[in-house]
Amino acid sequence: MNARDDAAAQALAERVRDTMYATDRAAHALGMEVVAVGPGTASVAMTVREEMLNGFGSCQGGLIATLADMAFAYACNSWNEMTVASGFEIELLGPARAGDRLVARGEAVSQGARLGVYDIHVSNQRGERIALFRGRSYRLKGKPVALS
Repeated sequence: MNARDDAAAQALAERVRDTMYATDRAAHALGMEVVAVGPGTASVAMTVREEMLNGFGSCQGGLIATLADMAFAYACNSWNEMTVASGFEIELLGPARAGDRLVARGEAVSQGARLGVYDIHVSNQRGERIALFRGRSYRLKGKPVALS
């Protein structure tokens, strides 16, 4: 790719992010924000709130998975072809506590015509790894996310 192609791909990823985020009720309800996006990549942040804690005082694992899944969704849709999850696995490596700012950073490991694999790393504000997530995606060819 040349600089013009790179700039166009970046602009497209940002347009897709804006289109998706405008109606992403889960992201808004959980206070998630897409802090970065690019072709095949995305970073989504969330601050752990008191109501997100389980009975042991750490963030509910399902909410950490939701954060990682959100980064996965924005990364795999960044090329403006509607893409859905076909499955994922997550390894919870450490606790997140109230007030922690978690960032899920994801990137394409492999993206074919229809099937993709993405790795998402979730870390806290101290750089401590909280979770590893691997998502598998399926593209719905011919269905753009953001219309021209």
